[in-house]
Amino acid sequence: MTDRTASRTLRKAVWWSIGARVAGVLLLALCATAGVHVGSTVRLALELAMTVPLIFLVARMATTYLRYRRGGLARGAALYTIAADVVSVPGLRLMIHEFRLYTSILRLLTGRWRHGVREGDIAVRYASGGAGLLLILVGVCVIETVVLALLIPWPLVRYITLALDVWGVLFFFGLFASSVVRPHVIGADGSLRLRSGALLDIRIPAQDIAAVRVERRIARGKKGAVDDDGCVDLSQGGQTTVSVELTRPVTFTRPLGKRARARVFRFYAADAATSVAALRARVPALQNVP
Repeated sequence: MTDRTASRTLRKAVWWSIGARVAGVLLLALCATAGVHVGSTVRLALELAMTVPLIFLVARMATTYLRYRRGGLARGAALYTIAADVVSVPGLRLMIHEFRLYTSILRLLTGRWRHGVREGDIAVRYASGGAGLLLILVGVCVIETVVLALLIPWPLVRYITLALDVWGVLFFFGLFASSVVRPHVIGADGSLRLRSGALLDIRIPAQDIAAVRVERRIARGKKGAVDDDGCVDLSQGGQTTVSVELTRPVTFTRPLGKRARARVFRFYAADAATSVAALRARVPALQNVP
């Protein structure tokens, strides 16, 4: 069985399991609403019918996991591959991104502001570039929540709207928190780690850095997209302040899982001059560059 066939089979098993469970619950709910008494024997048979696809799903996931392990994948990689088979790589990455947003909120509230910054590293802050817009969006969501709660007369609609608005507040605040607790990092060995909150994480070895300079530019492309010249913009508030040129292209993963290669990276740093000076001081090839 090929990997693509196994992925399709596993995904079908998941959806059949979910469909059987939802259909059974809806059937019982309709019977209860209509006043139809469901006997214990019928209820037991229905529960068994809903359980069989679940058992099949667990067995399929277990055999798939063992096959990936026998193929040489580590435990974490095997579990990630199974999850990607179930919900697709873009869907899984979006789920992971949202989880990281909420963990970033916890890190911000507990004062753990330096994710991925080890002893000897230098954190390069960039959150201030887009903080104004994100905080405005949070404020708009809060105002909308209060207004709609007062205007909508139907309780069910009001609760659904309230849940969506609360999620919106958490999401936008999570975007802000992730850009605070996940700064760019200049490593003690001269390596450079560029991030855009929890969305992008690009690692550049020190030996691949050919030039770095302060350069204020207006970003025109999508964040993380590679243009025709092999350049990537990691902007904040629509602008970048530092440009890094490499001796060879570096491969990185885009937000939805696609791989890309770029040779020039432009990013926003709150203190561009200090960041450029710190990187030049740690990269041997740049120490004699004026």
